Amino acid sequence: MSKLGTLTIGQAPRPDIVPILDAYLDDSLMRVHAGVLDGLTPAEIEARFAPVREQPKLVSRLLDGTSVVLDRASTEAAAQDKLDTLEAQGCTTILLLCTGHFERLKTQTARLLEPDRFLPAAVAALTRGAKLGIIVPIPAQIESEAVKWSGLDSPPIYAAASPYRDDLNAVGEAAVDLRQRGADILLMDCMGFVERHRSAARVAGVPTILSNSLMAKIVSEIV
Repeated sequence: MSKLGTLTIGQAPRPDIVPILDAYLDDSLMRVHAGVLDGLTPAEIEARFAPVREQPKLVSRLLDGTSVVLDRASTEAAAQDKLDTLEAQGCTTILLLCTGHFERLKTQTARLLEPDRFLPAAVAALTRGAKLGIIVPIPAQIESEAVKWSGLDSPPIYAAASPYRDDLNAVGEAAVDLRQRGADILLMDCMGFVERHRSAARVAGVPTILSNSLMAKIVSEIV
């Protein structure tokens, strides 16, 4: 029997992302939600996952709705343990709820779906011949996550705006900035961006791709 596991690098469940998945997945599909930071206090998170200067960083959401910046290498190591647990719980497919680039995550028999391995190819096909503008949560990710977009027809342009702050104006401003700099299509490169962020970006007057919506549609085809 099919069983879907989702793994956020923050804390589960994700009330921002789960409704988007629910819109495309069959109600009968069994699901288990897990998070790398589940059960940890802010002090424990700081001790184990504090960002390291000059090293790649990730951003995610805690249960109380606040955001946290994490060291990518430490997060990847802990994520592998969580993947092993989800697989032991009988998950046949596991969706990583993060668009960040990971190098060594693996499963034994479950199908592992990493957005970083799906989105670049899909987005490259959707934006062929167009200039892509990418919105990331924090400026530090502009450089660290750039490697995954090397397959685009032309280098993308970037702006930063966090999906975890109650500031939709910042998202709209980032979208307009990218449009003014030549972007024909926008991509929200974080699973934390949801429909209200896409709505805010419409002020730029160009199509906007929502990463979690695109991944939900892809997952619905194979579970």
